[in-house]
Amino acid sequence: MKYSQQIGIVAALALIAVCFMPWIEIPTLKLVLSGTNGKVNDALTFGRQVVPHTVYCSLLILFFIVQKVWAKRFNLFLGFINFCWAIKNYIIFSMCRPECPEIKPALYLLVFFAFVILLATFLPKIKLKS
Repeated sequence: MKYSQQIGIVAALALIAVCFMPWIEIPTLKLVLSGTNGKVNDALTFGRQVVPHTVYCSLLILFFIVQKVWAKRFNLFLGFINFCWAIKNYIIFSMCRPECPEIKPALYLLVFFAFVILLATFLPKIKLKS
């Protein structure tokens, strides 16, 4: 695909932006959780999920730019790790505990953009020597 690397870079930047949007809302506790704020109370915290996604997406963007075979192979590995991390976040944040949280669209966008990044890693544009 001609523009797969650019699409991957835009999706990685969008995924980082989605981490700052609200992911879930727990109405009884009047609590809104996102990728930057995952603390419910002292006993239950989800951590700052923006940090690993930012690290993965930064490396993905770097390797989308580098035109070497090893970079594209490593990018495929990072794409899978990032997608798995997004799936993990979806499962953990949307799980019903005493009550089910209200899922915001940003949590769905997180998984969508991670999947777009993964697809972009499958379609590298690289010029090989003949």
